[in-house]
Amino acid sequence: MNETITYDRSTIFKRAKRVVIKIGSGVLTLNQGLNTDVIEETSHQVNQLRQSGAEVMIISSGAIASGVKKIGLEKRPDGIPARQAAAAVGQAGLILAWEQAFAKFDSKVAQLLLTREDLSHRRRYLNARNTLNQLLAWNIIPIINENDTVVFEEIKLGDNDNLAAMITLLMDADIMINLTDIDGLYDKDPRVYPDAKLLSSVRSITSDMEDAAGGIPGNLGTGGMLSKVKAAKKLSRAGVPMIIAGGLNPNIITDIVAGKDKGTFFIPGNRHLNSRKCWIAFNLKSHGSIIVDKGAEDALVKKGKSLLPIGITNVIDDFCMGSPVDICSANGAILGRGLVNYSSSDIRKIMGLKSDKIRQVLGSNPFNDVVHRDNLVIT
Repeated sequence: MNETITYDRSTIFKRAKRVVIKIGSGVLTLNQGLNTDVIEETSHQVNQLRQSGAEVMIISSGAIASGVKKIGLEKRPDGIPARQAAAAVGQAGLILAWEQAFAKFDSKVAQLLLTREDLSHRRRYLNARNTLNQLLAWNIIPIINENDTVVFEEIKLGDNDNLAAMITLLMDADIMINLTDIDGLYDKDPRVYPDAKLLSSVRSITSDMEDAAGGIPGNLGTGGMLSKVKAAKKLSRAGVPMIIAGGLNPNIITDIVAGKDKGTFFIPGNRHLNSRKCWIAFNLKSHGSIIVDKGAEDALVKKGKSLLPIGITNVIDDFCMGSPVDICSANGAILGRGLVNYSSSDIRKIMGLKSDKIRQVLGSNPFNDVVHRDNLVIT
């Protein structure tokens, strides 16, 4: 039986050696452009956190919003080229503001701009991790943003909430703090309903919570509350806690680190995924689906077994060997994601057969399993 892990805010931060802080556009920008007061106050609190021995990485929104204000546009542009151009204008000012703020504490910063392709390609993923680890070893604060100047829809991470979650998993961080322009997750939009209640902690993210979050849009950013809840859901599945809190509140980071009841604390599940399995589960886009029968479902979910061809009933879409695919139950529910040892065409030939029949059908038998358990994540 798995031992139940007790999570509380104070204990987590006393043990935290590596912290990711994501700061949204609604916190970092004003009508005139960047909110330099917030950037300076944040740098002060981050400096205090680092003095306690923690390593800190910052996911900083604000490039497009900063560019929109600097250019003089009335609103965030709709087209990708216009957003890319606005990001190009705003990113320089954004990193300069962070550099100047941390310089007051004799601290150095580094800028990293990433796309989904950087984190879905295994070698680039490892290169990004190695670079971040080296920066932290040099006592330099990484300031990370999505590379909006070159990104397009097929490689877009989606929003900085998702990017922050991916960096948290990439770097095996102990907790993620998500600072936004709302004090946390409410049961409904507090800007519309005066009786809305702030949720102090969440152990299980329900569909009702996601529906409520979906009605709370973002300001200058792309995420809104729903993307933050989805990021928390992703981290919870990997065993990492997250806090959503109001970034405009004085001393918010210091208060959170002290264990005060600020924002919404998402209590993670007991299972902790290693970095490779996080990469498979959350960084890769599925290239297709494999449908399994009830026996295979039980073997995968309850016993942690590999996926054998005998339990496969159908293959959806075409993919090659090594591709990430979703593993689905008979009713279509996604059970997990894995890297396949065979192409879709070969799987169709051997599905429903025992492993000792693979050589007879394909002429060779390089693998007894279609997805090995080391390359499989049950989500």
